[in-house]
Amino acid sequence: MSGSLPAFAYGFAKHQGVVLLGLDDDGGRARVGLREDADPAALLEARRSLGIELDVEVLPRAAFDRRLSELYADAALAGGAGELDLPGDLDALAGDIPATEDLLDARDDAPVIRLINGLIAEAARIGASDVHIEPFESALVVRLRVDGVMREALRLPGRIAPLLVSRVKVMARLDIAEKRLPQDGRIGLAMGSKALDVRVSTLPARGGERVVLRILDKDQGTLSLDGLGMEPPVRAALERALRVPNGIVLVTGPTGAGKTTTLYAALAALNDGRRNILTVEDPVEYAIDGVGQTQVNARVGMTFAAGLRAILRQDPDVVMVGEVRDPETAQIAVQASLTGHLVLSTVHTNDAPGAVTRLRDMGIESFLLASSLRLVLAQRLLRRLCTACRQPLPGDAAAQRLLGPAAAGSTLYRAAGCARCSHTGYAGRLGIHEALEVDEAMRQLIGAGADEDAIAAHAFARGGRLGDAARAAVLRGETTLEEAMRVTRQELQDHGGV
Repeated sequence: MSGSLPAFAYGFAKHQGVVLLGLDDDGGRARVGLREDADPAALLEARRSLGIELDVEVLPRAAFDRRLSELYADAALAGGAGELDLPGDLDALAGDIPATEDLLDARDDAPVIRLINGLIAEAARIGASDVHIEPFESALVVRLRVDGVMREALRLPGRIAPLLVSRVKVMARLDIAEKRLPQDGRIGLAMGSKALDVRVSTLPARGGERVVLRILDKDQGTLSLDGLGMEPPVRAALERALRVPNGIVLVTGPTGAGKTTTLYAALAALNDGRRNILTVEDPVEYAIDGVGQTQVNARVGMTFAAGLRAILRQDPDVVMVGEVRDPETAQIAVQASLTGHLVLSTVHTNDAPGAVTRLRDMGIESFLLASSLRLVLAQRLLRRLCTACRQPLPGDAAAQRLLGPAAAGSTLYRAAGCARCSHTGYAGRLGIHEALEVDEAMRQLIGAGADEDAIAAHAFARGGRLGDAARAAVLRGETTLEEAMRVTRQELQDHGGV
């Protein structure tokens, strides 16, 4: 079956609960999967369609849905990039698109539509976070961001760019005639049983409009603290901070470090039905039952500060602010924490002690910070080594300088690459963290205006910095030294005792 389209139409397979799993060696019998709650009468039509005997395997609903998505996502991708030399008629792309359409139900087989469906299906299948459509004078380049690293997926003739961009804008309900201003929108999609939310951003550029599609898998929006992979001391510090009825808990790191995911996991731990939990986000990435979520809309004056000020009048126990990015939001967050609210938020700094300096730069007095701050959690994401193809690597002098004496007796690994990991050597990501917990001594330091070095010296007197966490991940064989250096080079060099 590899490389060929599924034998049954997607609509039949989905609604009747039958998929073709494979053929025997001589092609005389077919192995089909029947969803556990499906009508067995559908097998008669499957038998008539194939013209050969069937071996039936009853599949639980979850296993059937997963198999359906895998089979027909591959089919959508296989047919995605063909016949792109047809003349571009933008009127044909501007038809009515349902608010939610199924990528795999490709009843309209227009080439551009199939290409976009195939790209999004492939991005979802391999776990890409973003699809970048980049027009240049000579070509249209499509790249995917997988595990935080960009990789080229397609290179097409430049004349395809207007067709592709216009179709994406139609799907996202954007103005296809406006090419001079950036636009933002969203597309609700389904891929079999998988619900996807695609955020669309367009940007005018020299070669044409650039488009970035951010793929949000709604099935991943229910992550718990158990799924974050925190070291026990960091997990314990976070849980202690969440048990405090008031104060500020900050998660810090660069864009793409998983800060929002950590906040959602914290909200899930707090969401026990006994608290009023409200959020202000830009954008609302995942819907959480039991949590009131508000979307920032700067065009109508709904900023973080305005939203935070409004939800404080809604009698909240816990408030989550997507990002503290201006002095006004910082001031309101501090005041909210001092008046009995637990405030969760993010801030962009390189490490945990830097968050204290950042808030001071926003005009927050040191004595207010000392009273309100409970925990600052800094984090990064490292690509995880593919266990199927990783290869042992003897530690050399350079590795020992960065990893310390423990490198001499440990087995390091390098990324080799295989079909399972798309020949990158990595599959998935793991989080590394450092936790700055505000105890009484730390409170006095912050209140006295101590600088970052003094704060870090107290908080991490026994280790626990980002560089230490990256070093431990390398020594455990979970990632490579090159990956740790790529993500935490400064931390490894500054705090590694090199």
